[in-house]
Amino acid sequence: MADDMHTLGEKTAQVLQDTQEFKDLKAAFATMKADEETFQLFKEFEQVQLNLQQKQMTGQQPTEDEMKHVQEVAGRVSKKDAIKALMEKERGLNDLLTELNKTITEPIQAIYKG
Repeated sequence: MADDMHTLGEKTAQVLQDTQEFKDLKAAFATMKADEETFQLFKEFEQVQLNLQQKQMTGQQPTEDEMKHVQEVAGRVSKKDAIKALMEKERGLNDLLTELNKTITEPIQAIYKG
């Protein structure tokens, strides 16, 4: 059973990689990463988000300075077309994954609907 699930997962991953949404995300990431300054800003933004999430998960509130820093970094990110394009492509892929999840779980939902 575990081998079947692994194989199914590998097949699904391959199909996903063949979608236009995945290809668009990969291209947008490569474009963004090609500009060192933009890529460094992207990494800083990811780290700021991670730090904020970790605080929230432990029930801590971010300090005023931390919130100002988050807003400042987000403001810089919003001015970078390559990062905005990447985020748009992320949304497209996320929409595809949401549809995939819906399709996969339809048989389960049918059981509960009787």
